Amino acid sequence: MTQGASVFDPFGDFESRGYLRNTFCEKDRRIVQRLEHAAYLAQIYDLVGTLRREKSIRYRTILNIHCQIFSSIYPWAGRDRSEHLCAIGKAGFDKLFAHPRDVQRASEHALSLASDLQYLKNSPGEVFGFFAYAHPFLDGNGRTILTIYSELCRRAGFFIRWPDIQKISFLHALTQELQYPSKGHLDTLVRSYIVERKLSVRKMVDHLTDNFERAD
Repeated sequence: MTQGASVFDPFGDFESRGYLRNTFCEKDRRIVQRLEHAAYLAQIYDLVGTLRREKSIRYRTILNIHCQIFSSIYPWAGRDRSEHLCAIGKAGFDKLFAHPRDVQRASEHALSLASDLQYLKNSPGEVFGFFAYAHPFLDGNGRTILTIYSELCRRAGFFIRWPDIQKISFLHALTQELQYPSKGHLDTLVRSYIVERKLSVRKMVDHLTDNFERAD
């Protein structure tokens, strides 16, 4: 099923169980988004701490972080799209993201690239684009991926000033990156916002909070 103007309802039970079977059976997507944000803020210190204790970040880490954030909202939190065989489309494109059977492989490719710290520093947009392409979950990908990606960047000795990037510019560059990967579309944008410094836990929490609380 693709995500278009109609309600995203891969389970086919929106009327009885709400948006993506959320715990509250809530149908209003705006309310669910506020619940997601509150859940993220409640967990953010623990999330950053959990990632810093990980010797290496693997696909299982991605699943665990998603579960940690969203288990209070979605009963399927921490389980990827392969379980539901749910394809995802966006902005009129049906093939921007990985096939559900390829979600793990796509995520592991992104993690492999990011494990080369110099490659990540040289090609931060390309690596982020591969994480975005994987799109492992029915919902909650942005917070999950960016939190993990920010820790990977910290290990490489830098951070990206995401809140300073105009959303429309970022979405355009990301769409171009997804359509034409490894051509530098997102690198060109992101490199201008790199700061070569490792953030403390407190600064990382503030940085991620600022990004997800900024106005559209």
